[in-house]
Amino acid sequence: MTSPGRQSGNFEKPLPAPPEETVAQAEPSQAPSPQFLSKTPALLRPHISSPTPSEFLLATGTAPNEPGVGIFVNMEGDVVRGTLEFSQYPNTIVVDGGMTGATSDSNNFETNSEGYVLATITRAGDTGTERAVEIQRWDVDAGEAKDWLVVPDDTATHMSSQPAPEDAGNMIPTADLGLRATNASVSIGFPEVGEKLKSKRLVLPTQRFEGLNASGENLPSIDREGPSPSTSKDQDSKRNKEEEDFAHRLGSMTSHIVVWSGPQIWWAVRNPLAMRLDAVIDQVLESSPESISRITLDRGKVIGIVNGLRGREAHTETEFLSLSYIRQKISLVLFADLVANRWEGPKKPGPDLRITEGLLMEGAVDPRLPLTMVPLLRREIIEGSTGIWVHAGLVQIAQRYWSNLYGSPNTVEESITTVDGEVLGLIKRYLITWRQRKGFGSIADEAEVFQTVDAALLHLLLHQDRQSSRVTKSPSSIRTELYSVVDHSVDCFDRAVILLEKYKRLYVLSRLYQSRKMAGNVLHTWRRIIEGEPDDGGELTDGENEVRRYLLKIKDSTLVENYGIWLAKRHPALGVQVFTDDSSRVKFKPSQVVQLLKHRAPEAVKVYLEHLVFGKKNVQYANDLIAYYLDNVLQILESSDEARASLSQSYETYRALSPPKPTYRQFITDNAISETWWHDRLRLLELLGGSHGVGFSYDVSGILTRIEPFEQDLVPESIILDGRQGRHQQALRLLTHGLGDYHTAINYCLLGGSSIFHPTSGPVPIESIPSREEQATLFRYLLSEFLRIDDISNRLERTSVLLERFEGWFDVSTVLNLIPDSWSVELISGFLISAFRRLVHERSEAMIAKALSGAENLKISADFIDKCEGFGPQIEAGDQVQ
Repeated sequence: MTSPGRQSGNFEKPLPAPPEETVAQAEPSQAPSPQFLSKTPALLRPHISSPTPSEFLLATGTAPNEPGVGIFVNMEGDVVRGTLEFSQYPNTIVVDGGMTGATSDSNNFETNSEGYVLATITRAGDTGTERAVEIQRWDVDAGEAKDWLVVPDDTATHMSSQPAPEDAGNMIPTADLGLRATNASVSIGFPEVGEKLKSKRLVLPTQRFEGLNASGENLPSIDREGPSPSTSKDQDSKRNKEEEDFAHRLGSMTSHIVVWSGPQIWWAVRNPLAMRLDAVIDQVLESSPESISRITLDRGKVIGIVNGLRGREAHTETEFLSLSYIRQKISLVLFADLVANRWEGPKKPGPDLRITEGLLMEGAVDPRLPLTMVPLLRREIIEGSTGIWVHAGLVQIAQRYWSNLYGSPNTVEESITTVDGEVLGLIKRYLITWRQRKGFGSIADEAEVFQTVDAALLHLLLHQDRQSSRVTKSPSSIRTELYSVVDHSVDCFDRAVILLEKYKRLYVLSRLYQSRKMAGNVLHTWRRIIEGEPDDGGELTDGENEVRRYLLKIKDSTLVENYGIWLAKRHPALGVQVFTDDSSRVKFKPSQVVQLLKHRAPEAVKVYLEHLVFGKKNVQYANDLIAYYLDNVLQILESSDEARASLSQSYETYRALSPPKPTYRQFITDNAISETWWHDRLRLLELLGGSHGVGFSYDVSGILTRIEPFEQDLVPESIILDGRQGRHQQALRLLTHGLGDYHTAINYCLLGGSSIFHPTSGPVPIESIPSREEQATLFRYLLSEFLRIDDISNRLERTSVLLERFEGWFDVSTVLNLIPDSWSVELISGFLISAFRRLVHERSEAMIAKALSGAENLKISADFIDKCEGFGPQIEAGDQVQ
C-alpha cells in the first residue's frame, strides 16, 4: 500500500478515506483483540522484493494476525511461479541467495546457489507472544519445510517505547525486531564444520571377540602391521596437528543480512551444508527407537536426504568435502542398519539393498570402515603403520553401531550367524568393485586398503561357498568367483594362505600358489591332497594326472625329478611319462632316469624300460628288461602254485582245441588274466622271440639256466631258447608235442625260429630267413615229429596237410622212407600227385631248356658261317721248304 501523498492522479477511483480511529499500540506480549480489530481494520505494511532481475515478490494479506501470501510477478505484472505462504503477515521480508544477494566470495557458493525468503513474524507461542524469523525456500516447489529462528527472550525488554510517528495511525506497530540486507558482507567461521570434516584416526573396537568365524570357531591370529605404541603416539600427534590446521580453513560463511532486537544485533548466516544435513541425519537417528541390542532406522528419511543431493556439484573445497562426508555418512548408516538388524520373513529389502550398494560405491568411504561392522570380516582389516583415518563425523557414527554390534559375546555370535545372505551378496559386490580400483593413484593407504579388500573378499567367498556346498553338491557361481580372485593375485598373500588352510581349501590354495608361480608350493599342496589330507572343495579329482601335466610345463629340474619319482612310486605308468614325454621342458638322459628309478622307485623301472625298448626301440636296455620280466615271472612261479596251475591249464586247453586254431601266442593273449606277471610273460616272449631283429642278442645260456627248474611251465620260452642255440629238432619237438602249436611249428621251419611268439606281423628281414636247404632240413625234422603224434587221426591229418602244402621242400624218396608201410597210398596221394606233377614239370622244363639250347647252338653256327662267307677266302703262305 502507498500513502495518500504519493497517490497518482491517473487513478480514476480515489483512495478510501482514512479511518476515524487508529489502533492503539499493542504490548509485545499481548495480541490485539479480535473484537477490537473487527471494529477498526488495520493497514498492512507493504513488502516488495526482487528475487531475480525480472521478478518481484509481493506480500499480501488480510490482517496482521492472519497468514500472509507471497506472490511472484514479472515485469508486466503477470503472476509467475507459485505462491509463498507466511504463517502470519510478515513485519519484514528479505530475499537471500539465488539470483539476488550474490557475492564474489567463492567460499559462499552454496549460499548464493539456494534462494531463501526470511520474514520476521510476531506469533502467539506457548508462553505468550514470541518473535521469530520464518525461513523458507522461494526457488523450489511450495510445501517445503520451513525453518524458524526464534529471538532470545532476554531481548524482549529492549522493545521500543518511543511514541509512534504522525502517520502511525495508519500502520500496525511492529515489535522491536528488525531484519535488513546490507551492501557489505561479513565472513563468519563455523569451527564445527572443520571438526566434522577433518580426519580422525579410527580406533578399532576391542579384539576380544574377533577370533570367531561364521561357525563359531577360532581363527588364527593376524598381524595387523601396526606401529609400536610410542611411534603411533608420535605419528598421531603430528597428524592431528595437521588436521587441526586444515580444519581452520573450512566452514567459513559470508552474510549480508542483519537481525536486531533492542540493543542487540546479529548476522543471519545460513548453516553450512555439512552441519545442516548432518543435523538432519542425527535427528533421524535420535528419533529412532533404540534398544539394548539394536537400532532401528527410518531408512526412507535417510534416503530422502541423499536424493536431495542428486546432481549437486561442489564448487568449493568445503562443499566438496561436505558432500563427500554426507554421502559417506548416509551410506555408512544405511549399511550398518542392514548388518545390525535381522530381516524377518522370506522377503528381503531388494530396493534398499540396491540403494545402499549404490551409495557405498558412490560415497567412496574407506572400505575398512564398513567392514568394521561385519563380524565375519572385521578381523581382516589391516591398519598399517599409520592407522585408519576418516572424517571425524564418521568415527562417531561407527562407534555408535559398534556398541550395539559388539556389546557382548552373545551379540557377536548372533551377528555372525544372522547376517542376511543378500546383505553378504551386497558386501561381495562392493568388495569386487573396490578390487577393480587397484592402481588408482588417488587412493590413500593403497597397500593396506587392498590387502583388507582382498582378505575380506576371499573370506566372504569361502564362507559363501561352504554354505552353498551344504545345500547343493554341484559347483556354484561363487566358486568361479573364488577362483577368479585367487588366480589374479591377491595383495594379502599370507592372510590368504591362512584362510584357505583354515577352510581346508587346498586346491584353491594351489591355484593361489600358481598365480605367484610358486611351483614347489603348488606341487606340495597337490601332494597333500593326493595323500589323503582333507580338501573340502574336492576339486582335484584326477590329482596324479594333474601333477604329471604340471611337471611337463615347469623348468625346475629338481622339482621335476623329485615329484616325478614320487609320482612314479604311486603310479609307475604316469610317473614314467614325466621322464619320457617329448613335450617336457626338462630333459633327462635314459641312463640317468634308470639309475634314479632303480634307487628311488624300483616299481617304475620296468615301465620305463618298456618305454625305451618297445616305444623308442632302444635295444640297449632290452637285456635289463628281460631280466625284470624273468625275475617277476620266476618269482611268481616259485611262490604260487596257482600261477603254475594256470600255465598248465593253458597248455591243456590249447592242445584240446580242434583245428583250425590260433597260435598259442594268440591264444594266451586273447585269454589273458588280469595279473602283472601274465603281462610280463607276454612281453618276455616278445623279446625272446626276436621282435627287435636279428641284431638284438641276449644271454641265452644264462636264461636257460634260470628257467631250467620251470622247463615244464615255460614251454614257449624253452622253444625260443632252443632255437637260439640251434637245437631246432628239440624246439620242434616241444612245439609239436609240448604245445600242439602246429602253425607256429611250420612258421619255425620257414623263419628259422628267429621271429616267433611275438605279436608283430610286419616283414621279416631277409637275412634272418634260412636258406631253402636249411628250411628243407627243418621240415624234415617237423615231418618226423608229426609222424610221432600220439593221436592217429591227428597224426594222419597233420602229416597229410604238411606234405601237401610244402611238398616242394621234401624229397620224395626221403618221405617214402619215413612213411610207414602200413599207410595207404591214398593218405599221401596229394603229396605224391604234387610230387609227380612237380617231377613231370621239372622234366618238361629240362627238355624245353635242352631244345632251346640246341636251337641256340644252331643259330650261333649259322651266324658263324655267315660271318665267314662275308670275310671270303684267305690264302696263307706256308713256310718255304729248304
